[in-house]
Amino acid sequence: MLNLERLRTLDAVARHGSVSAAAAELRVTTSAVSQQLAKLERETGERLLARQGRGIRLTDAGRLLAAHAERILSQVALARSDLEAQRGRAVGRLLLGAFPTAVRGMLPAVLTRLRADHPHLVVIAEEMRPEEAVRRVDRGDLDVAVVLDWTNRPLPLPAGLSKAVVLDDPVDVAVPTGHPLAGRRDVSLEDFADDEWVSWPKGEFCHEWLLGTLRAQGVEPRIAHMADEHHTQLVLVAAGLGVVVSPRLGRGSVPDGVRMVPVRQAMRRHVFAVWRADADTRPSVRATVDALRATGRALADREPAGDAPDQEPSV
Repeated sequence: MLNLERLRTLDAVARHGSVSAAAAELRVTTSAVSQQLAKLERETGERLLARQGRGIRLTDAGRLLAAHAERILSQVALARSDLEAQRGRAVGRLLLGAFPTAVRGMLPAVLTRLRADHPHLVVIAEEMRPEEAVRRVDRGDLDVAVVLDWTNRPLPLPAGLSKAVVLDDPVDVAVPTGHPLAGRRDVSLEDFADDEWVSWPKGEFCHEWLLGTLRAQGVEPRIAHMADEHHTQLVLVAAGLGVVVSPRLGRGSVPDGVRMVPVRQAMRRHVFAVWRADADTRPSVRATVDALRATGRALADREPAGDAPDQEPSV
């Protein structure tokens, strides 16, 4: 009989194309992955992997078994969902992924609510980027993900996923306090055509959104610095090294020397939850989505404003 965990290991290697990446996803050592694959080869009597330069590739038998493994793991997830639905209670383990500012700005309240309302549900949260979270939900490696897109740049979702709006998150432009536009009631992004920008790293969804948004306004952005964390971006702004788009969710305290000015176009990030449609009946999934939406409503009710002073816009 084929071992389920070994099939899971083969599936991870097939998707990532390397033992090290599979080990990182499965949270085990590369040695453990190699051992599982060697045992799987002995069980099947087939060579599943072959060396290719410094890496590996799946043999024909490996690709065949990996395709079966993907279907088997999906069916196991569906069986788990059906059993939980039959019990009618949010119990067991649920894997929840979220992007960094959602982890900081939402998940403490969400996890506290779930622990109080569903004491037999164990939620394991992990920080990750929206694109990765969507892929993992689609594969069945993650139960629920909190992801984002922008008003003018939707995040593509594969067929078979369900979604629910959690929060519309307004954004401001963070500028140094000595910036000529720091006293405005509001601004447009094109007002900063001559400024240097602090951005998210290249290849990230929000970096591509910023470039596309500015270029749509006829502005070729001058990206001076890139940083992953919002607080790091704000520290760079405080030093006078650029301006940055700053969403409000999970923002925390603003460093001295930074002024937040609301964006005139009411630009917003859309924060939403995604999960597999075939898991709709799972009480744990429904409970988690409900907790996310309740937390989103509470945050919207006490949404902070930009901190520009109450004065007429300067000319």
